[in-house]
Amino acid sequence: MDAITTGISWWAVGISTVICFFLGGLWYSPMLFGKQWSEGVGVNIGDSSTQPVVGMVLQLAGTFFLAWIIALADAINAWPAAVLIVIALSTLLIASNLFSEHSMMASLIQGLFVLVMAVIMMVCNLVL
Repeated sequence: MDAITTGISWWAVGISTVICFFLGGLWYSPMLFGKQWSEGVGVNIGDSSTQPVVGMVLQLAGTFFLAWIIALADAINAWPAAVLIVIALSTLLIASNLFSEHSMMASLIQGLFVLVMAVIMMVCNLVL
């Protein structure tokens, strides 16, 4: 366990997780890409009482784990590996969406969000 916890900036993990989770709310809102995304995946953006709680909890957990991976890459100076992991995640997410017959726009919105989160996480690790 020491190999994946030693040298981690837990401040960077925590702060970037919170920033990215709340950015997701904005990213998928009508203010940014919510309308295009919802049309592309065939869902309606509902009010706060209809939010998919399990999906949101899993999003928060996944965001935390990605922040941890980025912090680990910073701790062991393995930035190229982190970049490859993020590109792989983004590419697989886009592919999965396209296999599900979501629009190209909706798929790109989701895949690019992973890239944006990773950049925020990298900046947090470099600053904190």
